[in-house]
Amino acid sequence: MPMLADPSIKYKPYTPLDLPNRQWPSKVNRSPPIWLSTDLRDGNQALANPMTVAQKSIFFDTLLKCGFKEIEVAYPAASDTDFNFVRGLIEQGRIPDDVWIQVLTPAREDLIKRTVDAVAGAKKAIIHMYNACCPTFRQVVFHNSKEDTVKLAVKHTEIVRKLTEECAAKYGTQFRYQYSPETFSQTEPEFALEVCEAVKKAWGKAGLGDERIIFNLPATVEIGPPNHYADLVEHFCRHISEREKIIISLHPHNDRGTSVAAAELAILAGADRVEGCLFGNGERTGNVDLVNLALNLYTQGVHPGVDFSDIQAVIDVVTACNDLPVHPRHPYAGELVFTAFSGSHQDAIKKGFEAQRARHQQDEREGRNKYWDIPYLPIDPADLGCNYEAVIRVNAQSGKGGIAYLVQQHLGLDMPRKMQISFYQVVQDIADREAREMTVEDITTAFRKTYHFGGSAYEGRLVLKSYRISSEPAPGGLTDESVDERRQFDGTISVDGVLRVIRGDGNGPLSALLDALRTHLDIDLSVREYSEHTIGTDQNAKAASYVELVPQGADVKETRQSAESWWGVGVDSDIAGSGLRAVLSAVNSAIGDRQLPELKLSVGFNATTGQADVATAILNSLQLELPRRLQASFFEVVQRAARDHGGEISYDDLVRLFRESYGYYEEEGRFAVKSFKLEHLTDSGRSRLSGNFIINGKAVALEGEGSGPLSAAVEAVNRGLDGKVSIREYAEHSIGEGSDVKAASYVEIAYEGPGGSPKFTTWGVAIDQDITASGLKAVLAATRAVENADRAEKAGHQ
Repeated sequence: MPMLADPSIKYKPYTPLDLPNRQWPSKVNRSPPIWLSTDLRDGNQALANPMTVAQKSIFFDTLLKCGFKEIEVAYPAASDTDFNFVRGLIEQGRIPDDVWIQVLTPAREDLIKRTVDAVAGAKKAIIHMYNACCPTFRQVVFHNSKEDTVKLAVKHTEIVRKLTEECAAKYGTQFRYQYSPETFSQTEPEFALEVCEAVKKAWGKAGLGDERIIFNLPATVEIGPPNHYADLVEHFCRHISEREKIIISLHPHNDRGTSVAAAELAILAGADRVEGCLFGNGERTGNVDLVNLALNLYTQGVHPGVDFSDIQAVIDVVTACNDLPVHPRHPYAGELVFTAFSGSHQDAIKKGFEAQRARHQQDEREGRNKYWDIPYLPIDPADLGCNYEAVIRVNAQSGKGGIAYLVQQHLGLDMPRKMQISFYQVVQDIADREAREMTVEDITTAFRKTYHFGGSAYEGRLVLKSYRISSEPAPGGLTDESVDERRQFDGTISVDGVLRVIRGDGNGPLSALLDALRTHLDIDLSVREYSEHTIGTDQNAKAASYVELVPQGADVKETRQSAESWWGVGVDSDIAGSGLRAVLSAVNSAIGDRQLPELKLSVGFNATTGQADVATAILNSLQLELPRRLQASFFEVVQRAARDHGGEISYDDLVRLFRESYGYYEEEGRFAVKSFKLEHLTDSGRSRLSGNFIINGKAVALEGEGSGPLSAAVEAVNRGLDGKVSIREYAEHSIGEGSDVKAASYVEIAYEGPGGSPKFTTWGVAIDQDITASGLKAVLAATRAVENADRAEKAGHQ
């Protein structure tokens, strides 16, 4: 049957209460109510498959961990399972001394007796008795008048009093009494008061503190809006006698979906206590959700007195015991409640975190509270034991802000806005193509692949292996301003798996690298945008750099306005290194699979081979990364040799020529350190070197002093010369990894003959597992030409 066009012919609206000068709308709640969990009774009876004793035991322990001090554990007269569960709690001593267990019974003498027997021996117990009071139940279900209903409540209250007094005398149990005028919200307000006044009189022991009688006012069926329930509760609180001797308790159901609101308004109306279930389990649409109520208070700066710091653990227990899921959108507890898919929401959350981070730093400096204020997130997920991984999730509806947030959270990278737009399109293409939600792993993997970021698994065709940035004055001799200094890039990169030496000049490290790529690999790109930030704050902090490259245009304007661009990202402990890696990241995207110029292995005086190609040959054959000045020096040597042999020189001859020119022999032979001793002279702060060496195949004992081992070696060499040598340049790097690593040293020596004859320079190259030894060997290797020159000087004077 379809819905009626006029439902008023079938359904009666609730009857509003005439409550002049109601007070609850203007009140603010700043303290938590008394909480009672009825999961093990009301929640249990609502399950298709009621909990086993083992499940109820686990649930009971969870409630204790959460801090509940009042727990309705069973309807003991309903079954032996419930009765035995209560007895087990008591006899096994599992109830803390400060926890009240509550048990429910209808107004029937035999069931009341069974209920009191169940809690005998407990330290603290609440007997909860109820009978229905509203017209429908009185007339249709029980066929009772008002008078019969009152008599029933009074008679059985007296029975509860008698049996509990006997039990207390015998077992020492401390009892409290709770009475529920069932279906309170459908009962005439004045009649509800009449019944409760009669019950209070029959109980006869209402006092202060723990002796207060509890009147529980159930919205057994939610039949009106929450303000109506609040009116009923305020009316009850105003007119019940001896209010100070009474605890007013709420038991809202959720038939209209407003049980939480009803409970909150009824607390403002004067209630002291709330009965409900975790996550709102219960008959039909459920009982009021205690988690929701408690955390609503928490977000207003009021500690609720119960603890959900590990809410997922609570969810796991409840779902396992009830065999009911928590809805993904359930407040505070659902899988998706801290999740934003919408692009505008994600952008707001991302900006909120950024602003709050800065605000909290200022608050901390000035000694203020660091208040939580994030768009769309009324509570910090971390307070509930949740991380921020699920705050933003990505699908085809998501925006760049959410994607940028996930990259920031999981990779530490705060992309510039234009890069966010670029990467957003990458993610959207994947999401559209696969028609599914993008996981964090999907997004971070897409980022790594797109920008060749995060290790060898994601490397592109060009990989930076090593580099050196040096400075030289700009043409014109202007040296007083750093802006006038040009930068030189000397580096080793892997090009499609082959090591290449490239070099370039520019007004900064990035432009120098781009010049090197333009010169050696025909890659002609320019920087349009650059930004950077720091990752971390301690000594392990790193620099992150972002570069947008565009094709080099005919002029600056054309370059800046290019419609085509590629973004790159780099991270390094050195800011220059991060920028260089960002450039190569973008270059890898720009070159795609286009063919790059190959390494030229044939060199000669008239060939097109450059000195970087020669240096690359040495790098690939000997693993030596030659300093720029040595590259230039050796290139001249190669050119002369090629000219003498028809304009070309073979690869093997090139390597042989290098070894002979710089005394480089990996095996011990013409240049070796047999033994040496280095002493620090305390008085002068200098070092004394003494030892036995092989120089050009001859055993030599040397001794000298200097500011360090190399200068001491030079001083020792000078003792046997008429002229004088000095170190002009020194460089070093490591070869290999782990225990097989060696040090490679490069030394350029300048020689000046006696009487100030013209200088010449020569290089020495050596490797050794000891860095000091490799430097000494390089100094000695460089002396081979010096000795010849010195002998010639001596012969000329004879």
